[in-house]
Amino acid sequence: MRVLAALSGGVDSAVAAARAVAAGHDVTAVHMALSSTQAATRCGSRGCCTVEDADDARRAAMLLGIPFYIWDLAEEFEQTVVSDFLREYEAGRTPNPCIRCNEFVKFRELSARAEALGFDAVCTGHYASIVEGPSGLELHRARCLEKDQSYVLAVMGRAELTRVLFPLGDVASKAEVRAEAERAGLPMSAKPDSYDICFIPDGDTAGFLRRHLGERPGDIVDTEGNVVGQHRGAYAYTVGQRKGLGLSRPARDGRPRYVVRTDQHRNTVVVGAAQLLSVDEIRTGPLTLLVDESDPALQGESEITAQYRAHGSVVHGRMHLEGSAGAVVTLSAPARAVAAGQSIVFYSGTRVLAQATITGAERRGAPDKE
Repeated sequence: MRVLAALSGGVDSAVAAARAVAAGHDVTAVHMALSSTQAATRCGSRGCCTVEDADDARRAAMLLGIPFYIWDLAEEFEQTVVSDFLREYEAGRTPNPCIRCNEFVKFRELSARAEALGFDAVCTGHYASIVEGPSGLELHRARCLEKDQSYVLAVMGRAELTRVLFPLGDVASKAEVRAEAERAGLPMSAKPDSYDICFIPDGDTAGFLRRHLGERPGDIVDTEGNVVGQHRGAYAYTVGQRKGLGLSRPARDGRPRYVVRTDQHRNTVVVGAAQLLSVDEIRTGPLTLLVDESDPALQGESEITAQYRAHGSVVHGRMHLEGSAGAVVTLSAPARAVAAGQSIVFYSGTRVLAQATITGAERRGAPDKE
């Protein structure tokens, strides 16, 4: 099988490509240059897609004895990931740029180009598994749950499962991957993982937003409308945030306050007690299905588990589909800090059922007692 291996320059994608070669596939490597600043360099373990990463990817391909190319996808990345990130925050929603990148760049664009060039599949170093099920291929959580990336992959949709390979789905730990890389002589075996948002390598998301959206000073108010502080742009705050509020007036009970909502039209940030963050009903937009729409797990008030953060724990509940409009999820126990714009992924055991974007969340039951 002709396989296009996406090499990020990290250890995961290098080992995934090595496994594809060992499996007997005809492998060609490609590194996607996503930064519009070609001289971008790595800052510690933050960020990715840097000059160093491109060099590491080239060395890995050379050691594996496979052809290597660099594709400049910076324009596509800017239009579909960075611009969307800014629009979503400006609208008061909380986007996940890694999901957007996987949807439009790492799979839609990469897969389309691979198919046009005659490749049978794309291989990546993501931690997830593709399993043959009763009704076709299914996306499942990785064996290594600590590194599982099914949450950010679900947006690819069911059709894409026939055109991707995830060779790391069965590994037990990241240590196993690093050991395999060392045995193969790959120089990135000890390279630190990248984290945070790749196009904000210094980790200062609020500063990035201010530079692109401009400062828009306004009030931070409590739930009674009292001004308790000032902000430099309501777009920079998200539901559940506690740090960086800089409040001038403490709460009457002395307890911490959190962002409970933002009002972009009034340019205000509303803060309140922790119990105000609890919700037991989540509404979503249209679903991206990873199983057939007739699957029993999608029928009626189906019991599911769901994840609404990349590294968050799962929540349990019942999902009711509302046709093409989306779904309503009634949670078994309240969840906190659920924000519009976040991606939510639904599971039945380890099997991924669907993905959607959260449009709203509220509390229907009795409030928490603290």
